[in-house]
Amino acid sequence: QVQLVESGGGLVQAGGSLGLSCAASGTIFSSNAMGWYRQAPGKQRELVATITSGYSTNYADSVKGRFTISRDNAKKSVYLQMNSLKPEDTAVYYCHLENVGLPLRYAYWGQGTQVTVSS
Repeated sequence: QVQLVESGGGLVQAGGSLGLSCAASGTIFSSNAMGWYRQAPGKQRELVATITSGYSTNYADSVKGRFTISRDNAKKSVYLQMNSLKPEDTAVYYCHLENVGLPLRYAYWGQGTQVTVSS
């Protein structure tokens, strides 16, 4: 079983920066992807950024150039550095891990951390 624990959310003014961290415990496959999703009130959960075990990254268009995802495999952790924050970035941010054991994939979610950007 895998558990994900996020930290680092909070309140920040527009234009400011915030960093999120997520630490995983349990079994992580050598082939995996970690990432961040977010869900604003009344909206569906959406992808923010992902990073694979091979360090390939993918970003939502809305955060490209402002957010940076990184990972530390030794610490089983993934990070999200968010710069130039906008009020529309306000959401609950969820850490996600997908263990890939083809043909099966196992997905896990953190409990979420609130990010609020004031205008």
